Amino acid sequence: MKVYFVGAGPGDPELLTIKGRKVLEEADTIIYAGSLVNPDILSFAKEGAEIFDSSKMTLEEIIEVIKRSIREGKKVVRLHSGDLSIYSALQEQINACEKEGIDYELIPGVSSFQAASSALKRELTLPDVSQTVIITRIGGRTSVLESQDLEVLAKSKATIVLFLSVHEIEKVVSKLKRAGLSDGTPCAVIQRVTWPDQKILTGTLKDISEKVKLHGITKHALIIVGDVLRPTYGRSKLYDPQFEHGRRKKSEPRNHSYK
Repeated sequence: MKVYFVGAGPGDPELLTIKGRKVLEEADTIIYAGSLVNPDILSFAKEGAEIFDSSKMTLEEIIEVIKRSIREGKKVVRLHSGDLSIYSALQEQINACEKEGIDYELIPGVSSFQAASSALKRELTLPDVSQTVIITRIGGRTSVLESQDLEVLAKSKATIVLFLSVHEIEKVVSKLKRAGLSDGTPCAVIQRVTWPDQKILTGTLKDISEKVKLHGITKHALIIVGDVLRPTYGRSKLYDPQFEHGRRKKSEPRNHSYK
């Protein structure tokens, strides 16, 4: 038996991957990330499965439940919100499993920043605007290295995606402005993306703080900042008729039919 670490996606149960849903349906023990996981996703659990809310547990308690379940021959799912690769405290859990000799597998999920991009109907990388996306946060109980401070990163003019920072929206705006971004720089705040009560605020660095406060948003929200939120950008070379690549030559006649 092994423990499966599963990214549950941003909220919408239909954004749970097929592989993630399959192991969830088969699990005897499920440890889920509290209010960050849409409870509707737990409806995929089979009758009789043990379900634990990890928001009320320490790391040691989580590992103890995993150990006990594995000893009893049970299939375990550790259900995280979004994707496992960022802000999940995953590493310490899998290292603890390795120490205990527990086999495990990681099943990725859809990140909330990807879902936010879809909700905004915007691509986060655009020709002649930005080919870089920086995922970061404001320092809090978990500190941020000086070299990775938002003010340093924002000088690149890359698209910025901020997790765990909306409660410090004024501080975010201040750092971005000190990095040289203008009042007119577009930004968006997306709360509980893909949940039934999803909320999207759009604006600029001049007014986004006021809008966030007006709507009382203090958690469960992403901030996206950058010129990719503007309507102007360069044409992609991928489908440009003047651009050749291995699958298409400029001189070739076009046959767009599919058989």
